[in-house]
Amino acid sequence: MAKISEIKKAKERYLQRIQLYKNGAVINADETKEDQLARIERAKKDVFFFVDYYLSEYATSDSAFFHKDLAKKVKKQKTCKIIVRWGRGLAKSVWADVVIPLWLWINDDVNYVVIVGNNLDKAKILLMDLQTEFLNPKIVHDFGEQKTFGSWENGYFRTKSGFTAKALGMGQSPRGLRKGAQRPDYIVCDDLEDKDTVKNPKRQDEVVNWIEKDLLPTMDGERRRYLHPNNNFAPRTIQEQLNIKHPNWTLHQINAYDKHYKPTWAEKYDKNYYKELEQELGLLATEAEYNNKPHIEGKVFKEEQIQWLKKYPRLNQFKVIVGFWDIAYSGNYDFNAVRIWGLKDKNFYYIDGLVRQCKMNEALEFMHHFQSNMPPTVAIHWKYESAFWNDAVKTTISDFERIKNCQLFLQKTDTPRTKKYDRIVRLQAYYQNKRVFYPENKRQDNDCITGMQQLFGIEPGYNTPDDSPDADEQAIKYLERHIRTGNSSIRTGRMKRNNKRKI
Repeated sequence: MAKISEIKKAKERYLQRIQLYKNGAVINADETKEDQLARIERAKKDVFFFVDYYLSEYATSDSAFFHKDLAKKVKKQKTCKIIVRWGRGLAKSVWADVVIPLWLWINDDVNYVVIVGNNLDKAKILLMDLQTEFLNPKIVHDFGEQKTFGSWENGYFRTKSGFTAKALGMGQSPRGLRKGAQRPDYIVCDDLEDKDTVKNPKRQDEVVNWIEKDLLPTMDGERRRYLHPNNNFAPRTIQEQLNIKHPNWTLHQINAYDKHYKPTWAEKYDKNYYKELEQELGLLATEAEYNNKPHIEGKVFKEEQIQWLKKYPRLNQFKVIVGFWDIAYSGNYDFNAVRIWGLKDKNFYYIDGLVRQCKMNEALEFMHHFQSNMPPTVAIHWKYESAFWNDAVKTTISDFERIKNCQLFLQKTDTPRTKKYDRIVRLQAYYQNKRVFYPENKRQDNDCITGMQQLFGIEPGYNTPDDSPDADEQAIKYLERHIRTGNSSIRTGRMKRNNKRKI
């Protein structure tokens, strides 16, 4: 159920807009019929003009390129299924629930809109914004009176022109949507995810199944448009499960800002907005909400344990540098993880890395690029687990080195006998003792963030990707062997102690 405060705010917003429409002098009484018809024709073609003129209460700043791109895609494709993955604050609900349906309506290209919310109350709140616009004096002036008596309820309304809109709660039976020959032709599942569904994969799968088998089949005419707006803020979401199951659907993903904090919607947000927001909310929480990079709350490894250094050692200051490659063959589901670490003063420094669902060649290209740009006085030890060695890997590496005319000198390491979880958790002692460091300039690096998300996902019984922390563990294990106590190695120290026992 929606909170009472949410319902109250929605009603207040509705009443405020109605009062605004009653009081506002929005119509030019001196315009000619030709002016009016010209405006209507322009609005039908130009969605930005449509918003600026008819929906000026929403247009507090200029619309962005991605708003127009989505609207044009929906208008062009009468049978589209689009996952609208925009970061928080990019107006995905306004465009999916209000702007695009209205724009299609003035183009006589939509007849029956269904807005699905996390529950029925939330769906009604979402529908209320669309319903209000049919009372907008500018809409009424150019397209006629639309309110009807007897079919103008909260959660359902039908206009004089025959346009119908209905609210539906997630999982609610959609059989009642069909009324005679009339079928929905535009469905929006808006913001279905909440704090409960993200913790319940079984419930998520039930919703996905409901969308596929119950909701979408209610559309059986020539127009079958489906939009699913949500930001991808959690490791597992209903939206992402639909994306995985339906690779032929359109993924319209827009992140709020880039690695330099440049806003994607520059017409609305200034250059410092997201940088200040990150300082307020924290890196991972901001990335999750605004840049569609799911934030995992660590139970073993914590965000506060990450030590970011602005002044980082130069490559020639490290005693040893190792790059460990956790190999993924196809790159479709598993991640190729190449993690480069350096040892200095018994501490471990993350230098660079690649953590991507990609082919082996991309990982090799990353290693080659890093090696080619190292100072001549610096060496790197490339490692990979022997369990991954097979003809396919051998051929891929040989072909790459031949084409690039290079040698990476990749070395196999023995396959660990200890369980992976136990090995990775062993690193926690180093994080607790503040012996692990990350460079400040990698805060916004996609590969670094992905690796960190995988690290935070490590917990008893985890089922999240672990390629990056696995590579970290094996790289740091290799560096451990090079730690010295005083002028002697750890191994030498043990030999001396053993010799004393023999005396």
